[in-house]
Amino acid sequence: TDPGLMGTAGPRYFGFVIGGSLPAAVAADVLTSGWDQCAYNAVLSPAAAAAEEAAGTWLKDLLGLPPTASAGFVTGAQAANTVGLAAGRHHVLAEAGWDVEHDGLHGAPQVRVVAGRERHATIDRSLRLLGFGTKVLEEVGTDANGALDPDDLAAVLAAGPSGPTIVCLQAGNVNTGACDPFPAAIEAAREHGAWVHVDGAFGLWAAANPSTAHLVQGVGGADSWGCDAHKWLNVPYDAGLAFCARPDVHAAAVSYTAAYLVGSGGAAGWGLGDLTTESSRRARGFTVWAALRELGRSGVAELVGHCCRMARRMAHRLAAGGAVIANDVVLNQVLADFGDPERTDRLIQQVQRDGTCWLGGTTWHGRRLIRISFSNWTTTEDDVDRSADAILRLAAQT
Repeated sequence: TDPGLMGTAGPRYFGFVIGGSLPAAVAADVLTSGWDQCAYNAVLSPAAAAAEEAAGTWLKDLLGLPPTASAGFVTGAQAANTVGLAAGRHHVLAEAGWDVEHDGLHGAPQVRVVAGRERHATIDRSLRLLGFGTKVLEEVGTDANGALDPDDLAAVLAAGPSGPTIVCLQAGNVNTGACDPFPAAIEAAREHGAWVHVDGAFGLWAAANPSTAHLVQGVGGADSWGCDAHKWLNVPYDAGLAFCARPDVHAAAVSYTAAYLVGSGGAAGWGLGDLTTESSRRARGFTVWAALRELGRSGVAELVGHCCRMARRMAHRLAAGGAVIANDVVLNQVLADFGDPERTDRLIQQVQRDGTCWLGGTTWHGRRLIRISFSNWTTTEDDVDRSADAILRLAAQT
């Protein structure tokens, strides 16, 4: 092994929500490099356009999103959230009579941005990149497992001024896997005319499995969604997805035109690059299309279900060995408490040095915890058991 490379594609890498790579997706990625297509529009690459259109259609069906939504293939969840919030910025300001693309934010009506206290940090960075700044955020309380409290959302919205408003919801808390209660939260947002964006980097995939679909029930009622195929679909980097219920708003927020750009925009139909922030862009649709063709609907469902079962197995094994499981394991995330913060950090370092598996730590609700994520299609029960045994063995020595 090369000491400069991490085994992130392996079955016992639990440090972040990073999937492995399916065989068909790897093969498609090799072809993508060999074909070297610039996937800006169908003029530059008809095949890339066809792959993204087909994959986007399948993904919307799998994830419970409106079939008429647009799908932009971006770099990752950060880009997906930025595009979704850019669409929201365009819409709420246009509704207030302000053209933000032409006039910018200076002098614009104040936009309220409301988000859960346990949102992912990419939401904050998107707000910085879009010129809002993080000071604009109004935080909403969360429940014991990190899901947004819809009653507090309603109270926060009611307490502020009426006007342009964006509400950010979450499918898959980065620590616990918890998903916000979408029907109630979206209803509260609608009462205030808010644009609703959902950060569903990995949690949105819960919709693909009948046993977890209840966690994201009603998510299709939002306005925009961010997701990532390199996580639970197990395709190579990069493979972010930005969906929007209003394709015209999506394109208005991020597209551009130039005299030489043949085959893009309005009359020609929105092209691939009109829904992303890049022109020179990799043909990301090939790998996503190949992964979906390899797995099919039942395969994606089984992949999601398998990872959730492995998470529960790990939680059970660690709890039986004396650890305290700090979260309700509703999806693919496990938080294990082994005592005081110093001991926990020592244990994390020892597990990483041991090499049986790789995991990281987090601080959640004031507790220093081991954080274990499952999203790799190759992880087996034996991998979980070997890893749990190593963690408990090292914990006994710490």
